[in-house]
Amino acid sequence: MATITLRGVTKRWGQFIGVKSLDLEIADREFLVLLGPSGCGKTTTMRMVAGLETASEGDILIGGKRVNDLEPKDRDVAMVFQSYGLYPNLTVWENIRFPLKVRKVDPSTHTERVQRAVDMVELNDFVHRKPAELSGGQRQRVALARAIVREPTVFLMDEPLSNLDAKLRVSTRAQIKNLQHRLATTTIYVTHDQIEAMTLADRVVVMNAGAVQQVGTPIEIYDRPANTFVAGFIGSPAMNLLSGEISEGVFTGDKVRIEGLATNHKGPVTLGFRAEDSGISTAAGEISAQVYSLELLGDCTIVTMHAGGALLSVKAPKEFRAVIGDPVHATVSAAICHLFDATTGERIEP
Repeated sequence: MATITLRGVTKRWGQFIGVKSLDLEIADREFLVLLGPSGCGKTTTMRMVAGLETASEGDILIGGKRVNDLEPKDRDVAMVFQSYGLYPNLTVWENIRFPLKVRKVDPSTHTERVQRAVDMVELNDFVHRKPAELSGGQRQRVALARAIVREPTVFLMDEPLSNLDAKLRVSTRAQIKNLQHRLATTTIYVTHDQIEAMTLADRVVVMNAGAVQQVGTPIEIYDRPANTFVAGFIGSPAMNLLSGEISEGVFTGDKVRIEGLATNHKGPVTLGFRAEDSGISTAAGEISAQVYSLELLGDCTIVTMHAGGALLSVKAPKEFRAVIGDPVHATVSAAICHLFDATTGERIEP
């Protein structure tokens, strides 16, 4: 069993707290993504699991065993870094084999294990090349194979796709997901890219300023964000957020009026809705605005409008045409709206 448990894990540097009393249970074979902006504590959390950073407080357990005092080499984890970390003087085959030599694994098993890892990442045509002769995507696959060959109980991946171009990022993302499913290895994956989190994770941990904001499946976090930070961080485009007042189920703001909200809450609130849940009209709607920009994405046009003191995004048909500055209206149904406390940012339940 390769469960991972974090109990009250905190990391301090002097007065600065990088991770605040983190409690987390990661199931055996689970693919868990730590998601958040730069400086939120996600990489520090992974490095504490790996043993590259020492926890200031709390317990870290792998497979039920407390590992706080174990050296990284004794934790049976394999880490894939953003920078690949390949040895430039070694061939692909030698780079992948290197962890086996360091750990003094029986040499008679090396060829079989390296070949199996090479097959998994489809590098058979490149085993005699050196890193300088490879593309970025190929180098990342070598780094993955080097982690696979160790057959660890836990994979740790620190933004492994951030150095790849957009097309390679998509294909390598699919490969990582497929590999993790085939290997059935517990995985912690760090990223600031919410698309990676949504497409890869069994569960996502959204972090900000060293603290957990929400833990859940991608669909749970997307459909029911716990607060305005999660709402504004998850989604592409991000959820639209408007400040206003609500009374008797009616939300009002600057050039905004939405009726029929299922809540008894009164007073200042933040209202949220997603671009794909709204519509665009040149005649009438719940929000009156002006076109700020238009982005044709192929299957749709993203219309950004200026209203209520905020920039709002609405998905329109790909045929939609307008000029910047034109008056438009967004149609927003009360049934798809989210409400958040104006002071705390926390979700308001019906």
